[in-house]
This record gives sequence, C-alpha cells and structure tokens, in this order.
Amino acid sequence: MEKKTYYVSLQGRSLLEDQGATGYEWEIRATPEEADMIRHMLEQIDEKEVSTFFAYTFPWPDSPEEDVNASYQSQVDELYRQIYKLGTEETREQLHRSLRISPGMVEGEGEEV
Repeated sequence: MEKKTYYVSLQGRSLLEDQGATGYEWEIRATPEEADMIRHMLEQIDEKEVSTFFAYTFPWPDSPEEDVNASYQSQVDELYRQIYKLGTEETREQLHRSLRISPGMVEGEGEEV
C-alpha cells in the first residue's frame, strides 16, 4: 500500500496529513493502517495521562509513583519507537539527538527510550 506523509504531535495528540493545520513535532511516512495505529497509540496515551492525573489527585497509599508512571511511560516509549520506525530521515535524526533512539531500540534490541 502507498505511504503518505503525516505530521505527528505528541503534545497535541494529533496525526494530520495537512502540515499547516497545527503545530507538530515529527514527520512520518505511513500507510493508512500504520497511521491508524499511530492515532490509536495517541488516544491510548491520552487515556493513560488522564488516569495518571487521577492517580496523583486521589493517590492510594500503596501505589508508588513509579508504578503510576510506568504504564504511561511505556505507551510513550512505544509511540516514539513507532515514530522512529516510520519517520523521515530528519525525524530519525531528531529522535536520535533528543532521545538517543537508535535502530536497535526500534527492533526491540536496545534499552527503553
């Protein structure tokens, strides 16, 4: 299937085809199915963020902060790996510089992001 260019914003929880529609952090080339996967991941991150907010607002004494953050961070790390995998050369270079993501990490061979 043919790949198109999409613009991803983790901060804005968006994946758009129109570069000028809103601000974005990353540019990727993806099939419609891959784009749907990224959209779903962004939705999951948004849901995790809301649940994490409530966990901090109404904390349980037996829930360590690391446990509350682990699920959210895991989703964010996976999204960054997918963005790296689908990203343009410039996107990959930016992710490598800012988050130290490398090809081995995308294939599941490296450390967490």
